[in-house]
Amino acid sequence: MRIIDPKQTPTADLHQYLLGTVAPRPIAFASTVDENGAPNLAPYSFFNCFSSNPPIVVFSSNRRVSDLTTKDTLYNVEKTGEVVINAVNFGIVRQMAVASINYPKGVSEFEKAGLTPIPSDLVRPFRIKESPAHLECKVKEVIPLGEGGGAGHLIICEVLRMHIREEVLDENGKINPHKMDLVGRMGRAFYVRASGEAIHKIYQPYMPLGIGFDQLPESIRKSTVLTGNNLGMLAGLPAAPTRDEVLAMKEDEQAREALLSEKPMETLHRLAQKELAKENRERAARFAWLGEYL
Repeated sequence: MRIIDPKQTPTADLHQYLLGTVAPRPIAFASTVDENGAPNLAPYSFFNCFSSNPPIVVFSSNRRVSDLTTKDTLYNVEKTGEVVINAVNFGIVRQMAVASINYPKGVSEFEKAGLTPIPSDLVRPFRIKESPAHLECKVKEVIPLGEGGGAGHLIICEVLRMHIREEVLDENGKINPHKMDLVGRMGRAFYVRASGEAIHKIYQPYMPLGIGFDQLPESIRKSTVLTGNNLGMLAGLPAAPTRDEVLAMKEDEQAREALLSEKPMETLHRLAQKELAKENRERAARFAWLGEYL
């Protein structure tokens, strides 16, 4: 593997290695105003949610490597202590890109990006009408992380109120990720669209405890068919199938054909893999464990 030493790597290169590794990252489309009420809009991908009680989100405004300056956002939040973080979906991602341009102070990115400012309820910065969700925030603290180019300023925000479009909610009032259609930031000029086939569910109950990799039979752990993800699904089972459950599979038509095949172990593991793809972990485990009784 390539070794990257932060102390020996130019900041611009290190920045891209970090962004390409720590990805995808959600995007905070931050709306602020200065002390005179002039609006500003800028996207930040050093952003995430860190607490639900109290509701805390954090983003970072970094010093530019070229001249050590910072965006107007940092100045504004330090002056007013308020910000609105707007979600970025696929429908506005190109407009977000326009707002990332370093326009002179006093120029409204709302106008440049063709986005509609609408009043917030509890804070002075505007919300973006076209965004599917808005977080009205009070800035609790700004923590500078350094003085050189690339140094961040952690902007710690308490969420005072959320606004979520009704059309992105399902029948249970939960956010449907396909309707939300968020966009994440990767390294360099790469983005990812979080909808469609990019989204899948992973069910792993916390209780009861999973058996773990160490309790998988050696024939399964060293399978030439089952992948690490396949083994992870089996390792997450609360219990291994019993001997009776496994031997009963010999009456299963698919299992009988597998046992009569040229490579019964591999065939059984392929059957297990197909069941895992359908989230049928218990049936998959019985196919996989049957190889122990060849």
